[in-house]
Amino acid sequence: MRRMILICLLWMITNLATAALPDQFAQRLAKGSLTEKQQLISEMIKENDASIQPLFTALVEGNLYWLDSNSTLAIKQDNQFINWRNKQVIDLPKNQFKRITINNNIRQLVAQYQLQIKLSSNTIPTRRNAAKALFGHIQSPSQINIIVERLALEQDSEVKQRLLEALAFAKLENCQQNECLVLLTQLSNVTNPIFVQKLQQLTSIEGSPIVKEKAQSLLNKITQKKAIYEKTEQVYFGISLGAVLVLAAIGLAITFGVMGVINMAHGELIMIGAYTTYVMQQLLPNYPGIALILSVPAAFLVCGAVGMLIEISVIKYLYGRPLETLLATFGISLLLQQLFRTLFSPLNKAIITPSWMQGSIQVNDFLSLTINRLYVIGFSLTIFIVLLLIMKKTSLGLNVRAISMNPLMARCLGVKASWVNALTFGLGSGIAGLAGVALSQITNVGPNLGQNYIIDSFMVVVFGGVGNLWGTLIAGLTLGLANKFLEPITGAMLAKIMVLISLVLFIQKRPRGLFPQRGRAVEG
Repeated sequence: MRRMILICLLWMITNLATAALPDQFAQRLAKGSLTEKQQLISEMIKENDASIQPLFTALVEGNLYWLDSNSTLAIKQDNQFINWRNKQVIDLPKNQFKRITINNNIRQLVAQYQLQIKLSSNTIPTRRNAAKALFGHIQSPSQINIIVERLALEQDSEVKQRLLEALAFAKLENCQQNECLVLLTQLSNVTNPIFVQKLQQLTSIEGSPIVKEKAQSLLNKITQKKAIYEKTEQVYFGISLGAVLVLAAIGLAITFGVMGVINMAHGELIMIGAYTTYVMQQLLPNYPGIALILSVPAAFLVCGAVGMLIEISVIKYLYGRPLETLLATFGISLLLQQLFRTLFSPLNKAIITPSWMQGSIQVNDFLSLTINRLYVIGFSLTIFIVLLLIMKKTSLGLNVRAISMNPLMARCLGVKASWVNALTFGLGSGIAGLAGVALSQITNVGPNLGQNYIIDSFMVVVFGGVGNLWGTLIAGLTLGLANKFLEPITGAMLAKIMVLISLVLFIQKRPRGLFPQRGRAVEG
């Protein structure tokens, strides 16, 4: 019992001391001289109080203020002053707050402490990021001492490698010939842009010819790596553009390739899918991720219904007359564009990208892959596989293929051609809506969204072979890669023109595309 009482008393005394410490800290930090502030921060660092960390961060960023009227420290966030202890907003005029000033010595002292905290974190990713951020930013012998101490304790091989590289680069600033050669050898696998600048400096200044030769050799090696990574990035962007083209064209591959309908309103169906995403985000403004997920079935159903309505009311009277379907659907596209301008205004609408689709994957210093495009690639391939299964494994797919190959025989066998046509057109239109959902995450959403993709969609379908889904996939990826590899050489507009000319020449030699397929559109 006595032991329990003693433990409780010690706990209370400790907590009272800790609670009193911040008030004393605040007074001295606000009103002391720069020398007193530096001494105070040194004392606080020795205490290693985790509750003071937000204050240190605000202090070095210039966002720590003092309110003399009630002796309170406040952190400035988004033009508001927050009481650092109870996290409440202090609603007082800005002129009553006085910024706490510090000098470079204090900044360096706090930076060293924060570095030590990060490098001794229990989580490996935190230590890896801290070690990586050190490269080229070691500015004092005390930081070198911290790194050396941490190297003796560190167990993770990647963290140790990062620390050794940062240490080697810091020593490269003042080294003799033999030491420089050893350090450059240690840094031979580094591709950091800061290291590239240092190598360029070493090759341009007067110095040891051997060191200059070594630096030039490493610079050439890094340049070659950079060129490879740039090509890899071009391939990634080409595949992502190709995935967008496949997603935009795959619905058209059904309506145009299988049914023989030149649907000029296909772009507007893509636009409706994008606006469905916008409407869902308006209904769920605080949950952009959930809104985006719900937009997928919503866009499919909305655009599918619109497509079936178009087929029942207009298209079914025009089968076998492709030029008339072109004119009719072109009029429908103009009508839909004007309707959405009236409903939503001609201005582009902002779509919030969910947090899990933001940012990029940093493969190395020269290669970064944006996450939203990675999702678009995965989404496009998923839709392609699902559509392929529908066409190959379901009764709807069987009926669609039967009608496309021999409509009269299919009707004789009991296939309801009118109903199958409506469902098929609705399926293609629904997939166009899914394309709109994906495009809403990488481009502007407006009434003219579909017009940017309608020509490219027809190019993909014709190039791949009308009605062939595999041809659509290969053609979309090929055109996407061709565009991205030509753009750095010729510019974006000239690249599109060159792709179009190449496609026209290809069609002259192979009119039915890469993978020709028998069907109503081909035989007619």
